[in-house]
Amino acid sequence: MRSKERFRGLLRSPILTWDAIFRGRYRFVYDQIPFAVNRMSMKKRINLFKSGFNLVYRRLTPMNMPLHMQIELTNYCNLRCPVCPTGIRAVKRKPTAMDVDLFDRVIDEVGPYLLTVSLWAWGESLLHPELQKILSAVRRHKIAVLVSTNGQNLNDEPVVEALTREPPTHLIVAIDGLTDETNTKFRVGAKLNPILSGVRRIAEIKQKRGQQLPILHMRFIVMKHNQHEVPQMVDFAKTHHFDMLTVRTLSIIDSESIDQTHQDLIPSQLEFRAYNYKYGTRFERRDYICQEPFWFPTVFADGTLVACEQDYNSQQSLGVISEMVSFRDLWFSRRAAEVRKIIRDNPQSLSFCQNCPYRDREGTDCSIKAHFLNTKIDFPNLI
Repeated sequence: MRSKERFRGLLRSPILTWDAIFRGRYRFVYDQIPFAVNRMSMKKRINLFKSGFNLVYRRLTPMNMPLHMQIELTNYCNLRCPVCPTGIRAVKRKPTAMDVDLFDRVIDEVGPYLLTVSLWAWGESLLHPELQKILSAVRRHKIAVLVSTNGQNLNDEPVVEALTREPPTHLIVAIDGLTDETNTKFRVGAKLNPILSGVRRIAEIKQKRGQQLPILHMRFIVMKHNQHEVPQMVDFAKTHHFDMLTVRTLSIIDSESIDQTHQDLIPSQLEFRAYNYKYGTRFERRDYICQEPFWFPTVFADGTLVACEQDYNSQQSLGVISEMVSFRDLWFSRRAAEVRKIIRDNPQSLSFCQNCPYRDREGTDCSIKAHFLNTKIDFPNLI
């Protein structure tokens, strides 16, 4: 969050508080995706109100449960993307898929408070062997559910069945090239055919059943080798049955070994760059206020809780959720307060804070443009 965003939030807080507490509604934008929550439970209203105090003072032990959460379904992937910790084999955690019972415990404990849950982190979500059970569990709660995929098994029948029987709100499909040649330069090992055939199949099922979800959401990262395809993106997305398209900029990750790889991918067109550069060095901004540890934690596939998803090797773990240890035990713990204090007061001591993908952006969204392609969908009002 930029300081100007924080200031705007404080100015709007009286109206937001009235709408949330007394009307049970809240509108927000999450990485260029608009959402409107209506008829919120009292538990969620109070949690949203408490979370607002983090805009004033980031307490080391916050009064609130999270507003947003990231849950890693798997920490392994079928591609080798060159600036992804999983793709370059920088993730040192044991490859695993989240246990369904663990997921149930976490989502039933935290779900009543959440606005959004993102079912991915450092692995391919659709490789989870019990995907339908996971989606069924999260749909017990009134939450915006986002699933991101590289789409390589999107045409598998069990995956299609899971995504249409227990649909997430947004199915975000990563396509970074409009041909196999372009796409595979970044999505190493990817093919477009399984992606597009899977999207077509889901779109057909949605139409047959008269359902809006999942929103078929194409996401395109603009890089040097694909920037020439930007003018064709919207037509491509419409032709292949996507409901929405977001244009994204390339983020850095916490790894010194890929600096040159990242540099080689930076687009020459300035409007598609995530960061400004001076003499070849990323321009550092000083107005970033990190909110991740205070309302947006991540649970990894083995149950490890971290304050920020960028801590992909759990350098600063808050602990591990288990049958004996709940999310609350860790979220309100002394250890969590210690980690928040480091991130709040001395972020430069942590490598994943030094290489924060959000800190040096002009705005904190990674996406810079949204195209709403299906006029029959009321995009905000789907929670």
